[in-house]
Amino acid sequence: MKKTALITGAGRGIGFAIAEKLAAEDFNIAVMDVHEESVVSDALKQLERAGAKVLYCRADVSSAADRAKTIEAVKEKFGRLNVLVNNAGVAPKVRADILEATEESYERVMKINLQGPYFLTQAAANWMIEQKKADSAFSGCIINIASMSSSVASTGRGEYCISKAGMSMMTQLFAVRLGEFDIPVYEIRPGIIKTDMTAVVTGKYDKLIFEDHILLQSRWGLPEDIAKAAAMMARGDIAYSTGQIITIDGGFTVPRL
Repeated sequence: MKKTALITGAGRGIGFAIAEKLAAEDFNIAVMDVHEESVVSDALKQLERAGAKVLYCRADVSSAADRAKTIEAVKEKFGRLNVLVNNAGVAPKVRADILEATEESYERVMKINLQGPYFLTQAAANWMIEQKKADSAFSGCIINIASMSSSVASTGRGEYCISKAGMSMMTQLFAVRLGEFDIPVYEIRPGIIKTDMTAVVTGKYDKLIFEDHILLQSRWGLPEDIAKAAAMMARGDIAYSTGQIITIDGGFTVPRL
């Protein structure tokens, strides 16, 4: 029986690249995203062409009701959940210095980037535990898409950095709690990846990539770079590992003189 992956924010960008890769790896795919289905219909069709049965859940990860609705929809459609990928995330609507940033922006970013994934993981983990108790051969994992901003300070978007640092601790917490059930929890930290989120600061990042910081190949990271790492985790290639971080940033964060 095919395994099932639930991926948040998979209508485009990194989330879609992960969904497409897992579809090619013989997973069925549940996509959780906020867009009208018509907006993501082409992406869903691509996943189907890759061989997956696809479920689209139009839902907001920051909403408790939407999270519960999504888990129930996956149960009804597939009857199982093997992989949760917490990918959905937002940057502040306005990049404001931390001396001027608003509580409204902080609350929005934290609810979407941290609170929502935390409680979605709670729900998914409890279901995975049930599946493991019912079938000792069950295999599952949780993959958190954090950011190099977990450890690299950016004072123009402090709320984003804090949300991703919180996700890094979330990875550790769930890795510890789920260890007894052999359910690994992983974290991927992307660097500068070419997506809609980074399009608004292309000039700034071009300079960082091509003049200053990137060690490998002097290019932007691509969503496919993240998808390959997620597929390795989802397949179980590193099953004797949990709570670990894979940083995919072209060497940006390597300390050096």
